[in-house]
Amino acid sequence: MTVGIENTSGEKMAVSNNSFAKTYNRLFVELADPRTNDWFLIKSPIPGLTIIGLYLYFTLKWGPRYMADKKPFQFQKTLVVYNFIQVLVSCWLFYEGLDAGWLRTYSWKCQPVDFSSTPEALRVARGVYIYFLAKMSELLDTVFFVIRKKERQITFLHLYHHTVMPMISWGATKYYPGGHGTLIGVINSFVHIIMYTYYMLAAMGPQYQKFLFWKKYITTLQMLQFCIAFIHSSQLLFYDCGYPRWSVVFTLPNSIFFYYLFYDFYYKAYGKPGDKKKVKKNEEIVNKHTKSNGIANGVKSENGIVNGILNAGKKID
Repeated sequence: MTVGIENTSGEKMAVSNNSFAKTYNRLFVELADPRTNDWFLIKSPIPGLTIIGLYLYFTLKWGPRYMADKKPFQFQKTLVVYNFIQVLVSCWLFYEGLDAGWLRTYSWKCQPVDFSSTPEALRVARGVYIYFLAKMSELLDTVFFVIRKKERQITFLHLYHHTVMPMISWGATKYYPGGHGTLIGVINSFVHIIMYTYYMLAAMGPQYQKFLFWKKYITTLQMLQFCIAFIHSSQLLFYDCGYPRWSVVFTLPNSIFFYYLFYDFYYKAYGKPGDKKKVKKNEEIVNKHTKSNGIANGVKSENGIVNGILNAGKKID
């Protein structure tokens, strides 16, 4: 009797394991694009999720605890080099996105993914993959915040953006490396050219502050890109070219949520668009903070605001 029960239990476990293996194989092998599935960090979701998990643990727990009794690191030269590399990568991605598709053969209404192995299709797939690697490298933004003890810059917006974007770009690389969804990557790369150029100049020191009068427009660009992404993605509701319409379930709400977060941040930092008095007063506070902190503007967050701007917004409110 006992043997029979053990055999039944073993059979159920075997069936359960077999079902899990089939489901895993279906999700991460059969549905994946065979051209990109074997690329580094793409085949399995585990490595990427592990990196993001460690990133969140370092940011929220271990990093601040480790730095609690230590002086903040400066890393001025490191920040200049890091930002310069990000500018170069963003320039390459922006050029590739336009030259390989959006200024040549892509339809602005609805563009399917070319799953062939032609040089043109592989070029686009490679660009999507490099974009994913760039999003992973940008996790260092937050690492620099932690080791420089700038925890105030680690907002919900910052963490949400840096966590979600690597996962979205991983999924795009694995399943749909090309087509309609790549436009937001091209626009985002353009924004990053401007953003990381600003951060690179800011990290060089106070003598470059006179060239940084345009900092408030970075967040405006961020909001504009999500408006464009929303309008562009919504076209899938009306046009069918083979690109998955179900993707709007993720892209449209996410565009709205991102826009809300950036607008909320802009409002707290500068007031409503056109509120020149608050903008001017905030800038005076930030500039004063910058002079006393040397390279404070060298540290950054994805939302495009320099150190001290959060406090500036709170003081005005």
